[in-house]
Amino acid sequence: MTFKLTDYLQSQQSLVERRLSEVLAKEIGIPAQLRQAMEYSLLAPGKRLRPALVFLSCESSGGTDEQAWPAACAVEMIHTYSLIHDDLPAMDDDDLRRGLPTCHKKFGEALAILAGDALLTLAFGVLAEYCPAKTAANCCAIVAQASGAGGMVGGQFEDMAWEDNVAGALRVPFGADGTRSVPTTLAEALEHIHSQKTGALFRACLKLGVWAAQGENPGGPDADLIERLDRYGHCFGLVFQITDDLLDVESNADQLGKRTQKDAARGKLTYPGLLGIPQSRQRAQDLTDEALAAIAPLGVRREGLAALMQFCLARNR
Repeated sequence: MTFKLTDYLQSQQSLVERRLSEVLAKEIGIPAQLRQAMEYSLLAPGKRLRPALVFLSCESSGGTDEQAWPAACAVEMIHTYSLIHDDLPAMDDDDLRRGLPTCHKKFGEALAILAGDALLTLAFGVLAEYCPAKTAANCCAIVAQASGAGGMVGGQFEDMAWEDNVAGALRVPFGADGTRSVPTTLAEALEHIHSQKTGALFRACLKLGVWAAQGENPGGPDADLIERLDRYGHCFGLVFQITDDLLDVESNADQLGKRTQKDAARGKLTYPGLLGIPQSRQRAQDLTDEALAAIAPLGVRREGLAALMQFCLARNR
């Protein structure tokens, strides 16, 4: 039977949005306006790809949706916080997100910042409250690493450094800790930026799914499975960014739900700008092939992940 990705995504989207609403409703003491800003951004129409990756990873690891939903909700909260902050005038300065006015346009900059802060911290609370102890501790560590200075936040800084033409700023994060080599080409720099800014949280989703399913096993999660899904997640994140860059060039705000044609004008380092459109598409195809090869040994358990990878490659919004 062919995996019906559209039906699956709609089902999981409904599940995660119901759980997000329930979690927010249970939180006491939140000022009314702050709650409104949090709900406005968190429950805005979205693809919910990151929660879908958690669910699919968990299922491929022998787990259930009931085990996966806390991690799925946590990563969506982290993602939404990052969108709120990235849209601010001091960052990407966007006024449209998911087809709606951005949080700071709707509620003002100060409240938008606080809404993002609140969602970031609530994500860790969800993991701590709804996951078993060992799983919760490891999931919190995974999310902290992926979303922090060595992951998503660091990638955002490096992306801004290119935009601002800060000549030396980009070189420091690559080699200061002695564990990473300094990129020698713009292509390497570009992939590094987006493996952090976009890819780190995608990779975390795959790890979280395995931990949700297998975290309480006596021996812990299957190390080979984590490695295979981490390779898939790395490729998925880069393909997502390449297609995002291509959509910024080729799409429009009505179709995409956010402003387009802005990256080149801001001096951002992008795949189409560096490689051109045909080579960007080829790079995305090569990464898709690599991702599918990584999960091939999973057999029928790979079907959902394979379908989502192809969806990411072909997406138009």
